[in-house]
Amino acid sequence: FILFNNMRLLTHNFLKSNVKGTENGYPLSIEVTSIRCDESPVDKEFLLNLLPKVNYPALRTAVQQVNPHCDPPLSEIPEELNVSDKDGNQNLDDTVIANLHRVLFDIYLVEGWLVCPDTGRKFPVKDGIPNMILHEDEI
Repeated sequence: FILFNNMRLLTHNFLKSNVKGTENGYPLSIEVTSIRCDESPVDKEFLLNLLPKVNYPALRTAVQQVNPHCDPPLSEIPEELNVSDKDGNQNLDDTVIANLHRVLFDIYLVEGWLVCPDTGRKFPVKDGIPNMILHEDEI
């Protein structure tokens, strides 16, 4: 029995730096040491219900940061997407849905760093677990 801890790009999309004095702690940059790319079945309905909660520009940036470490490289996702347009997103073609699913659910940061864009503070990711605990002087 092997237990995998998984920090997906979906998880990354919701994390931010709360270091004292930080004005712009989102989105965190990703520095990859190791990454895992798996495949899982696409659930279009689940994906479409989740999209309105995703910061799409932050997701695109994350994809650009991890893509050089993926083999094979990630497929393109739309440059722009109105994630809150539930009706319009129902009409996204299956390839776009599959590509969005892959970047949100199938890419795992195993080892690396999440970096605050404001302070440069690096939060380690070890065994797929991001450590966002602040030091005493950062609270």
